[in-house]
Amino acid sequence: MDIFDSKSVSPMLISEMQDPFDSPNHIFEIKWDGIRCLSYLNAGTEMRNKRNKLMIPIFPELEDLYRQVKVKCILDHELLVLKNGVPDFFEVQKRALMSNQFKIKLAADRYPASIIAYDILYYKDRDITILPLMERKKYLQDVIMENNMISVSRYVENDGIMLFNLVKEKGLEGIVAKRKDSLYWPGKRTKDWIKCKIMATDDCVICGYIPKENHMTSLVLGQYDDDILVYKGHVTLGVSLTILNQHKYKIIDYSPFGYVPEGNNDAVWLAPELVCIVESMPTEKNSFRQAVFKGIRDDKSAIECKI
Repeated sequence: MDIFDSKSVSPMLISEMQDPFDSPNHIFEIKWDGIRCLSYLNAGTEMRNKRNKLMIPIFPELEDLYRQVKVKCILDHELLVLKNGVPDFFEVQKRALMSNQFKIKLAADRYPASIIAYDILYYKDRDITILPLMERKKYLQDVIMENNMISVSRYVENDGIMLFNLVKEKGLEGIVAKRKDSLYWPGKRTKDWIKCKIMATDDCVICGYIPKENHMTSLVLGQYDDDILVYKGHVTLGVSLTILNQHKYKIIDYSPFGYVPEGNNDAVWLAPELVCIVESMPTEKNSFRQAVFKGIRDDKSAIECKI
């Protein structure tokens, strides 16, 4: 079936890498802190996240996005909410979890969403995923009419380290290096696209919580090694369970790890279903350093949180 009609394409995935580099065979783009989506644009706008959830009902201010493209197309992009001119993942994720239309309208008026497009999979009536990246970039540049809703991702050639240092100075998340001749492989992770991040971010399973002094709460984290859930330590949630209570979770009477890790005797154990994002300084050890809770995400399943 035609990929535009099927509406079931998954975004190409990005491999992890810690150190920035220079290369004449790559382009380098800013890694934006938002929600990865594909948009199917023709006589209307159909935007889907990585789990194929429809996003326009939650981000209605983007329903006219289709008017900003010249022809029928599928765009790969980041869905962003800017706060003080900087992408704010907490704000975009908070909106993604809303269902009350009145609250959605208030949020859209206060912090309207926008997208940054960095790839195109379909042009007019043609699947162009088999074209090299630099050819797809030409189609992307041609098809989009930029405004406050949509912009095209800029890139630099050769100078990855320079861009990384600039991004670091601006307090952004990192950069993505992409081979100029790379094809678009939907749903696949290859070394053709790799990210170099200032701060490491990990997706972790929430396995429990521990009440602390001064009304603070610590989340118990895990990740999967194949199908085995492995203990990964803690991250401070904050002064209450308010964020956790916005989601469905199930309290259980046993540790989901099969044993009680040291320092977790007072834990309230949860069924390992919710996923959160933890940001930390890069470390060679299998642990988090200066871990910071970044939010709960609903676009990823627990079993996808791999070591």
